[in-house]
Amino acid sequence: MLYRDFATQEELDAQYDLRTIFPDAASWYEGFCERESERVREDLDHRLDVPFGPTRAEHSDVYPAVGAARGAPVLIYVHGGFWVLRTSKEFGFVARGPVSKGVATVVTNYALCPYVTIDEIVRQTRAAVAWAYRNAESFGGDPENIHVAGHSAGGHLVAMLQTTDWRGDYGLPADVIKSATAISGLFDLAPFPYTFLQPKVQLTWDQVRRNSPILHVPDPQSGAPPLLVAYGEDETDEFKRQSEEFFAAWRAKGLDGELLVLSSKNHYDVIDGFLDAKSPLCSAILGRVGLE
Repeated sequence: MLYRDFATQEELDAQYDLRTIFPDAASWYEGFCERESERVREDLDHRLDVPFGPTRAEHSDVYPAVGAARGAPVLIYVHGGFWVLRTSKEFGFVARGPVSKGVATVVTNYALCPYVTIDEIVRQTRAAVAWAYRNAESFGGDPENIHVAGHSAGGHLVAMLQTTDWRGDYGLPADVIKSATAISGLFDLAPFPYTFLQPKVQLTWDQVRRNSPILHVPDPQSGAPPLLVAYGEDETDEFKRQSEEFFAAWRAKGLDGELLVLSSKNHYDVIDGFLDAKSPLCSAILGRVGLE
């Protein structure tokens, strides 16, 4: 067996090669993300390409909270794309619901594989959080009220944020992140060297071990925040299992967590709830922020 009960790449790709599994949903998703993000930028105040690191890829798009001069909660969103696709620009739409409730939203960008490794993408995502903490007041945010959310590869990166030594490595409070939401995340990287992704992600086994959140669930004394793990009812079995097993490992450590299964949602439309503050997904995130 290559991984668990999977004997061939074809069997694994049938679970993870989403463009092939859901071609219509993938096509819809691309149009949806671009269209709705453009509409959000027409409607909301925003600052694009704000640098948080030395390379051109290290920037964020900031959507300040409506009517909040200062002290707004901050939601940092980490996009997906299997670490090889997408930019922050396609995900401006996630600001719609949170901003409507007074939450400043920061959509992070990062360099993509194979130009960088997943190790480097993790580092850049951590740097984006550190930047947001140190600069929140510049866009009306409260540095002591930062929350994170991410989808797919972004869900993986959100989980990796929970393994960070914020005090030792960044000089930040251990509890810099007050809540986290991982949506349809990838928490065990062990299958991916055997899949269609490997030519681009070029994972070594050391990288798999370092960057699999399922192997690095924090201890209760670490200051890990409450975690919401969400996935769509119509996801593949492997995507469901990844979320369920990570959630079970999180709770087994005695950490605060909640599991949310979104009815009739697949891997692509599972995040359309960010457009509506009252959707099951957005309201669950806002509840963790202290807003409903």
